[in-house]
Amino acid sequence: MRTLRHPPLEEVALGQVLYALSDPVRLGVVRQLARHGEATCSALDGGRPKSSMSHHFRVLREAGLVRTRTDGPAHMNELRRAELDARFPGLLAAVLAAEPEAAETA
Repeated sequence: MRTLRHPPLEEVALGQVLYALSDPVRLGVVRQLARHGEATCSALDGGRPKSSMSHHFRVLREAGLVRTRTDGPAHMNELRRAELDARFPGLLAAVLAAEPEAAETA
């Protein structure tokens, strides 16, 4: 099994985080993780194809937003909230306080 890369937050640029959050699907995943804590990929996919969700999770991981661990056959995802708040104070709070768009909840 391949190892998933989780960059140290000091290597992550603000532009990467904003790019990852600019997609309604990825923003929806971040909102769900902020509300409910750790969740499997399948619990977060919203019925979307596995291939497209793999891409979204990769972007979120590379931007330092989520940490994914393997638990048997499942991949468990969690928001790197404390690390993100330390690196970019107030960013996640502002993003999560904004009203969700219709595409995030679809």
